[in-house]
Amino acid sequence: MENSSLLSIENLTVCYGKETALSIDHPISIEEGDRIGIIGSNGAGKSTLIKSILGLVKYEGNIDTSLAPEMIATHMQSNEYTDAMATRHIMEMVLGTKISKNKKLQELISYFEFEGCLKKKYKHLSGGQKQRFTIIMVMMQDSPLTFYDEVTSGLDFETRQKLVEKMVAWYEKRDVSLCIVSHYYEELEQLANKLLILDKGKVIDFGDKEELFLKYCGRAVIVLNYSIEKVKLFQEYKKLASPAHLIALSCDTEEEEQEITELLIKNNMDYRRSSTDIEIIYTNAKDRFYGKGA
Repeated sequence: MENSSLLSIENLTVCYGKETALSIDHPISIEEGDRIGIIGSNGAGKSTLIKSILGLVKYEGNIDTSLAPEMIATHMQSNEYTDAMATRHIMEMVLGTKISKNKKLQELISYFEFEGCLKKKYKHLSGGQKQRFTIIMVMMQDSPLTFYDEVTSGLDFETRQKLVEKMVAWYEKRDVSLCIVSHYYEELEQLANKLLILDKGKVIDFGDKEELFLKYCGRAVIVLNYSIEKVKLFQEYKKLASPAHLIALSCDTEEEEQEITELLIKNNMDYRRSSTDIEIIYTNAKDRFYGKGA
């Protein structure tokens, strides 16, 4: 059975003065149960897209949804709360409920290990604590569609990892849709099943993560740290566009992968195999869009 569309976008244009910040020519549909990772460099149009959907910026074109505005939850990059009261009082005031009387809120506070922060003022929370606070507020809405804009930005690796693991586990059994803006590809590999790739306000591609990997990378990719020795050793094999410090070898068949792996083992070289590498998808999708790739 096909999932029904929650929101569709067609012929969308957003301009800031004379500059076109976002231009979407082909239809994009957000369906029930989608987990969409929105990726692109700074200025790609990621936040502009969210603001358009929320009606925070003027746009031309069509954004159609079956959802009322209050049914769409949003986590934005910056959130400001009063410093005059404890976080528990902010939480209760904004959500319109008492923690002591709301089992779901108690569950979320416990799940994100936030009990020790309830008496603190918002300004005294650490970066990770502020993010947990905001995520609790967003998750309490239990919305069919939620946008997360750089939810782990500015946090250290360990804090980011723990936060993402919590989010993955929380949403695992919930049939809701998420759109996640992030420049941390490893997070999206855990959270997203679809990708929307943006660059300079244009859509590079949109689709299922596995299908995009197959389209731009092949069946699998072997990734290793760059060296002249490795370039020479694998000069006969198909290389994908990749960051300068890496070599990415495309494996279109199982036999090809086995051949490369045996060569790596024989030469005692470290490597990793991937069939989900979003950074490699992004790099090669961009190259092909601008006519640099195959």
